[in-house]
Amino acid sequence: MALPAFPTQGQILAHWGLRVLGVLRCCYLVVPILAFLPLSFSAQSFFHYPLSGLSLQWYRDFFTSPLWLLSFRNTFIVGISTTILATILGVLAALGLWRGDFPGRGIVMTVIALPLITPSIIVGVGTFFTFAPFGLTNSFTGLIFAHTALAVPFVVITVLATLSGFDRTMLRAASSLGADPVTAFRKVMLPMILPGVFSGALFALATSFDEVVVTLFLAGPQQRTLPRLMFTATADNTSLTLTAAAAIMVAMSLFLMLSVEWLRRRSDRILRGKEEPTLPISA
Repeated sequence: MALPAFPTQGQILAHWGLRVLGVLRCCYLVVPILAFLPLSFSAQSFFHYPLSGLSLQWYRDFFTSPLWLLSFRNTFIVGISTTILATILGVLAALGLWRGDFPGRGIVMTVIALPLITPSIIVGVGTFFTFAPFGLTNSFTGLIFAHTALAVPFVVITVLATLSGFDRTMLRAASSLGADPVTAFRKVMLPMILPGVFSGALFALATSFDEVVVTLFLAGPQQRTLPRLMFTATADNTSLTLTAAAAIMVAMSLFLMLSVEWLRRRSDRILRGKEEPTLPISA
């Protein structure tokens, strides 16, 4: 909240109060992460502060363990597949909602957004009983489909936000020049909304990487993902390899967050006409 030119005492207090509240909230979220990260470099074999020494043994254990490497590979298989499916379906749904003016549009948007507000345990149970008769449990196919259903709303919302700044007259201009709808989308619209599409894809990837509840219901031993293995490892053992895996997940999440922010800023510049789109508009 920016202060006016001549702020009152109440406005000054509100301004700095909100800043302090924001800092405290960030500390509340970040401090638990900073507390366990040093443990991944501990030379000890148990959770203990202060550290008696530094070592990379837990990272070596992570990258030499068949169990951890299998879960790491499965996470990428499911995550990449989910991202591709969710991006395609999400972009198509966003275009339909953006261009369509039909009865029940709000209901359709609510149905698409339901996975965002439905408790994960309910989604997991419902997905299990829906997929079981079709043999989709204990399979990568069922797991990817379930993760896609959870990730699509993020793509739809992100792409719709980007489309809100798109000038519809550009599509009419392309049509007047003889471009069919597919060509107009590919050469005119897509280059303009591409940062928003990438942002939605990154959100879908992050959703898949982070999902553990639905995975507990659908994944078998061969489809065990890294979040699920980390969840079960907290009860089965206290190896500090868990902290190394957590540090790797934090690094991946940080990379995704920075990528989304960079794409958001770039999308704003493109929609304001301050930067050329990545893809060529002309053939």
